[in-house]
Amino acid sequence: MVEDRRTVPVDDGDHERFSHYVPKDKLTEAMVLGTPVIALCGKVWVPSRAPEKFPVCPECKEVWESMQDGSGKGGGSGDEA
Repeated sequence: MVEDRRTVPVDDGDHERFSHYVPKDKLTEAMVLGTPVIALCGKVWVPSRAPEKFPVCPECKEVWESMQDGSGKGGGSGDEA
């Protein structure tokens, strides 16, 4: 996962305080085209802020870690955004 914590508020709440996990291909598309992405926790936003300024979303992290359990390989690819 690549960490990208840039966000433009699309909804209110604690989601705005975190970096979120999203699929890498969707993050790249969002950065180029300015389209919204959907994080593992369900947050929808357009990435636009420096990721290093925010902690990782605990919900995204929990989902990602649960995808890694079992086979040890994970259930898919994703990135932080």
